[in-house]
Amino acid sequence: DRWARLTGEAACAAPGDPARRVAIVLDDRVISSPQVDPSVACGDGIPGGATQITGGFTDEEARELALLISGGALPVPVETVEQHTVGPTLGARAIEASAWAAVIGTALTALFIVRAYRLLGVLAVVALLCYGVISYAALAVLGATLTLPGLAGFVLAIGMAVDANVLVFERAREEHAARVRPSVRSALTAGFRNAFSAIADSNVTTLIAAALLFLLASGPVRGFGVTLGIGVLASMVSALVVTRVLAEFAVSRRWVRRRPAVTGIATAGRVREALARRDPQLMRRPRRWLAASAAVLVLAGSGIAVRGLDLGIDFTGGRLLQYATTHPVDPERARSALADAGFPQAVVQSSGDTGLTVRTERLTDAEADTVTRTLAALGAEDAKGGTEGAEGAGAPGEVEKVRDELIGPSLGEELSRNALIALAVALGAQLLYLAVRFRRLFGAAAVGALAHDVVVVVGVFAWLGKPVDGVFLAALLTVIGYSVNDSVVVFDRVRELLRGGGLGGGTGTRALPDLVNTAVLQTLPRTVNTGLGAVLVLAALAVLGGDTLTDFALATLIGVVVGTYSSVFVASPLVLELSPG
Repeated sequence: DRWARLTGEAACAAPGDPARRVAIVLDDRVISSPQVDPSVACGDGIPGGATQITGGFTDEEARELALLISGGALPVPVETVEQHTVGPTLGARAIEASAWAAVIGTALTALFIVRAYRLLGVLAVVALLCYGVISYAALAVLGATLTLPGLAGFVLAIGMAVDANVLVFERAREEHAARVRPSVRSALTAGFRNAFSAIADSNVTTLIAAALLFLLASGPVRGFGVTLGIGVLASMVSALVVTRVLAEFAVSRRWVRRRPAVTGIATAGRVREALARRDPQLMRRPRRWLAASAAVLVLAGSGIAVRGLDLGIDFTGGRLLQYATTHPVDPERARSALADAGFPQAVVQSSGDTGLTVRTERLTDAEADTVTRTLAALGAEDAKGGTEGAEGAGAPGEVEKVRDELIGPSLGEELSRNALIALAVALGAQLLYLAVRFRRLFGAAAVGALAHDVVVVVGVFAWLGKPVDGVFLAALLTVIGYSVNDSVVVFDRVRELLRGGGLGGGTGTRALPDLVNTAVLQTLPRTVNTGLGAVLVLAALAVLGGDTLTDFALATLIGVVVGTYSSVFVASPLVLELSPG
């Protein structure tokens, strides 16, 4: 109505008269002053929803003007009322401990790969270093900020980078052990060629999930998608380009040809040799494995039903307490002291030079007083070793509560809903891809194994009384990616055997259980070696990473173990049970 009245008054002036113009002002500057069209009668004006500005604009000028007008549509003045500077959720000690855990875990994984694959293992470690450089450069170019879910994406991508190298080397071992490729060089070439489909399928399914999480989700889940996508692309480059160039150059050297054992692929490996001697028929009775898995599911699910999920403050919200202290209090010590006092989920951050901010679950006033007394005792203890009688700041070690308020969840209802929708769409897209690349029953089996892994991990956390928060969400996303990747590797070998390829020869009259059993046995060395590589990194993070990352490492560690089991003893038996005959 105001716009119609304003333009109606301007329309009363003669065409060309400055009074016929309407000025559009943003930040005290006129950004446009169009005159009211002569077709508008005096006093009638222009309805607010039917306004157009016409003129000799270039496309760029028109877009810029539209953006400026839209940006100034709600001229709300902004005034800074209060400002707080808080430290990181992970304190300096936790970050340092996590860095050392990552270094030690990566070093152990590198030693394991070198021990298993010798010269080619050394080259794979070099390729993994290149993966790290590529990933860091991509993050730097994008200006991304690394969060805990982002760290989870990198952990999964590192596992996939290791897995790609292990797939190639184990396939080359198969070729050489069967004397299908008598020389190390030809066996390596065949290894890269035959492992490519498994690497491509597992990485493409992960990239689909990463892209959909980035497009549909928000917040920390979107960060997971960004780092996972970057990590997967970097891992493919490191495994299929860097490793291949270095490995083919190395095996073509004369001294290597004279000593093929140094390459690490001239021997079958301990796991493969043991399987060859015993030839276990793991898929003879698939229902037994499914029954055992169902029992595990019931046990884990009962934890959710009996104990319930301890939703963290990221999902439930809680209470925010801010303190001013006369003496600096170490956030790490404050976090430990509050955990001992019965507040294990408390998030403690530094605030300004000497203050502390505590975020915790919803507290009664008595519980809030306990938090205050705990920090006051800690401040008095710290003050004994510091400067007595800080000038103008009260007694040494004094802790004063300056802020106390209820806070909403950082993973609010909309954010959680978007994350679930994105995850459901991502899983649906993965299922569709697997149905196209394999058979529908393979996709259904992979999703069944995935559901098994998720329920077990959540159930174990329920029994342990661990909080389900943003850190756990990051670990669960990692488990989901790892589970699908593991199942795809086994299914790729089944598909190859069904087509009559692979080292098992043509399918002939072999029944599906026999083919699936062969595929499981042929891929089991890769499954064991990849799982051990991931376990070494996660175990180091769980032991040395500090309280904040222990739950993340524990959840991911459980997921890796369960995912390794489910790819063999859940996904494969499901394929047999879902098969029409």
